[in-house]
Amino acid sequence: MRLRRLDASDLAAFQAYRNDPELGRWQGWTAQPDAQALAFLNDMAAVSLFRPGQWTQLGIADELTGQLLGDLGVYISSDGHEAEFGFTLARAAQGRGIAGAAVCEAVALVFDQTAVQRIHAQTDDRNAACIRLLERLNARLIERIATEFRGEPCVERRYELARRPG
Repeated sequence: MRLRRLDASDLAAFQAYRNDPELGRWQGWTAQPDAQALAFLNDMAAVSLFRPGQWTQLGIADELTGQLLGDLGVYISSDGHEAEFGFTLARAAQGRGIAGAAVCEAVALVFDQTAVQRIHAQTDDRNAACIRLLERLNARLIERIATEFRGEPCVERRYELARRPG
């Protein structure tokens, strides 16, 4: 696995997993028509990495083929001290440690290239795979929030990874 910029050539793979209703169930995004998805890919190919107050979406790609397997979003807070992560991985690529490796690499990049002190990720209480991944990364559960998502009551778990001193 490697993290890389998204590109217009990723459209077919991007649309394949972004149109999977099972993956979309847990995500804040919704499926888009090709023209809108292509505009998004082009925007993310050109955006400056890790700018405060904006999202950066990176591709999660197969190390050998470069094939897009998923994507990982990073939002840096306006003051530059906190970040939020979100990630999606095609079902065919799940269960092989790819998402965990991608999140670890992104955490290292953010802490290396920014002043971020804490990274947050939140997930639905029913998304067991995401919870296992965050706990394997030693993310600390800091809050449970009763809310509604896509018209359904749910509980969101909010996790935190803090910059290690040194």
